[in-house]
Amino acid sequence: MTVEASVTIPGETFSRVALTDSAVELLDKLWLIHGPLMFHQSGGCCDGSSPMCYPAGEFITAEADVLLGVLDISPGAAGRTDAIPDGSGDATPDGTGDGPRLIDFWMSREQFEYWRHTHLTIDVVPGRGSGFSVEAPEGKRFLIRSRLMG
Repeated sequence: MTVEASVTIPGETFSRVALTDSAVELLDKLWLIHGPLMFHQSGGCCDGSSPMCYPAGEFITAEADVLLGVLDISPGAAGRTDAIPDGSGDATPDGTGDGPRLIDFWMSREQFEYWRHTHLTIDVVPGRGSGFSVEAPEGKRFLIRSRLMG
C-alpha cells in the first residue's frame, strides 16, 4: 500500500508523488524526533539526486521550486490503517498531540522540467544518505523510484 500526495499543480488531476509503507514508517519516527517535515528534490549528482528530508521550513523554497504534492501521513489518512509506533496519537505542528501530519514535497523547477513525465515514489533503503537529510543518523536513506506517466 502507498500513500499518494494531494494534487497541487494547477490544471492537473493526478498525484505525482507517493510514499511506500517503509517510507511512512521512517517518517513517523522522524516526525516524533523533529516535528513537521518537508522534502526537497534537487538535481545534481551524488546526494543531490536523493530526496532530502528537512524539518519543515528549514529549507527555504522560492520561485525556483515547484510544490509537487502534499503527503498526509496522519494515522487514519487515506492509505493508512496503522497507528503511530509509540501510540502517541496524531501530532500538532510542534510534533506532539493531536493534529495532521502533512509533508510538502518540493522539487527544483529545473529538475521538474526533466522529470515532468514521471511519477515519483519515495522509498527507504539501508545505508547512510546525506548529512543534511534528517534520516542520515538512522542508517537508512530515502530513495526515489520513478515511472513514466501515460
